[in-house]
Amino acid sequence: MKQIVKTLLLAGVTGFIAFAILTVPDQAAEASIRGLSIWWESVFPTLLPFFIIAELLISFGVVKFIGILCEPIMRPIFNVPGVGSFAWTMGMVSGYPTGAKISSHLREEHQLTQIEAERLVSFSNASSPLFIIGVVAGGLFNDKKLGLLLITCHYVGNALVGFCMRFYGRTKEKGKKTEKQKVSLIRAFKEMHRTRLNDPRPFGQVMGDAVLNSVKTLVMVGGFIILFSVFTKLLYILNVSPAIASVVKHIFQILSLPEDLTLPFLSGLFEITLGSQMLSNISIDNLLAQMIIVSFILGFHGFSVQAQVASIISKSDIRFAPYFFARFLHAVFASILTVILFKPLYVNRQVFDMEDVPISTDVEQNIWFTITDLINHLGPIITIVFLGIAVFLLYRRRTTN
Repeated sequence: MKQIVKTLLLAGVTGFIAFAILTVPDQAAEASIRGLSIWWESVFPTLLPFFIIAELLISFGVVKFIGILCEPIMRPIFNVPGVGSFAWTMGMVSGYPTGAKISSHLREEHQLTQIEAERLVSFSNASSPLFIIGVVAGGLFNDKKLGLLLITCHYVGNALVGFCMRFYGRTKEKGKKTEKQKVSLIRAFKEMHRTRLNDPRPFGQVMGDAVLNSVKTLVMVGGFIILFSVFTKLLYILNVSPAIASVVKHIFQILSLPEDLTLPFLSGLFEITLGSQMLSNISIDNLLAQMIIVSFILGFHGFSVQAQVASIISKSDIRFAPYFFARFLHAVFASILTVILFKPLYVNRQVFDMEDVPISTDVEQNIWFTITDLINHLGPIITIVFLGIAVFLLYRRRTTN
């Protein structure tokens, strides 16, 4: 019975989307082009280097080396092996779904158990500083000082999620003792060397596989971005989003949040960039309320990112439910931290910045805007070049085989 309901649900949703696209083809095409533009200009060129580097570092044993050194930190705090530090760090620096990609790879390499991988996926995916500062704070809200507030709430909330998820699955691990070994550079180097020797592939093949696997994952990510861009637009055109927003308004009233934020909030639950853009376009005097909603949707990741993560981890035995539960935790933690830190990190900082202060902070923050502009200009070229390289590698392997 359960499978019958699932079949009917999937068929119904797919049929609805197909019918809606045929009803408003122009609007659907516009939303599709918007999603393609986001992927083409920024997502692909931003994530590709991190994906390739991550593949190479895992293959050459560097992640194993880092894992042994970070074991005393990651195991007591997050209850995951030290190799999780690499997924966590890369996930924060490059943004989602890098953390899920690395966690899934580590699970396939048997460097994580199923429970440990599920814990790691739950907190190793986050928005990148480039997106929060360059796109949301500077690009959409035109106020780079909001960047510090949003980044602090987002990353601290993410760490709190990791700490909470350390208790997940402990009953299943009961009786299993983890070996406590001292931190040793010699042992870390030996493990790195052993990991590299266990991979029989020549260097050229390792490089080729890294590029191909990264491009394949990013093409899948692009498909989800386009799909959810169209889906979100259709929900708005067909008045589904406004109907749901009328119900959510009552919840916002209880929480003393402006009713005007309900529709951007719902859009943000599907796609972060669209929701943040709609929030920035609303003219209200309550900036704190806007930041609460922004922090919530950044922590929730949006169904678009969640679908990307689900697709990536589906190749392994990592379950999606713990990650989905962690998204609510992250969204709630980030929102609460925004309420607490809004005054010290933004309001008081605004007053302080009016006085005579060094310009180093502005210079540091302008780096993110410079990187954003550079990616916007060179992004399409990078995308074309690496898509061409991937096609060439696939063609060459097929002809040689």
